[in-house]
Amino acid sequence: MYSTKSMTKGRALTKPNTEELTMIKSKGPSKGILVFVLLVTGILPPFSADAEPGGNLIIFHAGSLSVPFARMEKDFEAKYPKVDVLRETGGSTKMARMISELHKPADIMASADFKIIDKTLIPEHAQWNIRFATNQLVLCYTDQSRFAGEITADNWHEILGRKGVVWGHSDPNLDPCGYRSLMVLQLAEKYYNKTGLYERLIANRPKKNIRPKSVELVSLLITGNMDYAWEYLSVAVQHGLKYIVLPDKINLGNYKNDDFYKQAKVQVTGKRPGIWITRTGKSCTYGITLLKDAKNPEAAIAFLQFLMSPDGGLNILEEMGQPPFVPCRVSTDEIKSMLPVSLQKLVEVKN
Repeated sequence: MYSTKSMTKGRALTKPNTEELTMIKSKGPSKGILVFVLLVTGILPPFSADAEPGGNLIIFHAGSLSVPFARMEKDFEAKYPKVDVLRETGGSTKMARMISELHKPADIMASADFKIIDKTLIPEHAQWNIRFATNQLVLCYTDQSRFAGEITADNWHEILGRKGVVWGHSDPNLDPCGYRSLMVLQLAEKYYNKTGLYERLIANRPKKNIRPKSVELVSLLITGNMDYAWEYLSVAVQHGLKYIVLPDKINLGNYKNDDFYKQAKVQVTGKRPGIWITRTGKSCTYGITLLKDAKNPEAAIAFLQFLMSPDGGLNILEEMGQPPFVPCRVSTDEIKSMLPVSLQKLVEVKN
């Protein structure tokens, strides 16, 4: 749901007070679309120098970004008091499908797996994709967890296989952390050279321990209803959980090991029943985009500029245990040229 704080303001969406956006309305649908494209791609300035963004700004984002984005919301609204940031969180796959299939209105989409934006939103709903942060998988627990005093980075897989140990992960069909959790187990089998390890561990994890999004598992850990859960390192840090750091070869946190990671493959549901998509192991990389039909592109571009600034959103991510890319990254010069001019200086071209 949208953030509770933002909903209490109850302020209606206001139209950006800019000459370019006024032209969109006056020139009719076809010319308006052309002007909007020119505005977003940077051929026209996004807004006049003396204009201040206002109105509702709707952001869909991964649940693992909830804590840092809450802080960004507060700081951004302090800087632009006429803007009311409304955030909706969930598994990145689910959020993207809400936009592409259910046509839910949104200005910005931030995904825990940048590939979801590429495969689900581009080119119909978005034009470009900016990589802005990374992460890694860790195994979280508390002092209440069974065998909390015994578990180490060497024996975690043995403990997860013990009878009576309750562990879980998020839904791989809805949340990247879910299919990444399964990838970690597949890679562990190869790394430790333990044939059948993956199947043995899955057999000790009932389906009821699979939750829609990874952050839901945090409350189960804290209340003692679950012993161990797979989470991102940033989530563990932000919620004060204990966690086991895994070797780089299996934690999906180091792009230099992508050749090893790609051995892991997980099938997830596609757009229609009976259609399956194969997700291939790759280091955790977060992506963000501006939606083509954004109702408030002026405020959206201002937020993206804030997020991508080293002393703004990237600093917040760093403080909260999530390493950012400084500068942020796009894959080609062509994609960089598509960005609004104010964002082009905040990215580098890097695969």
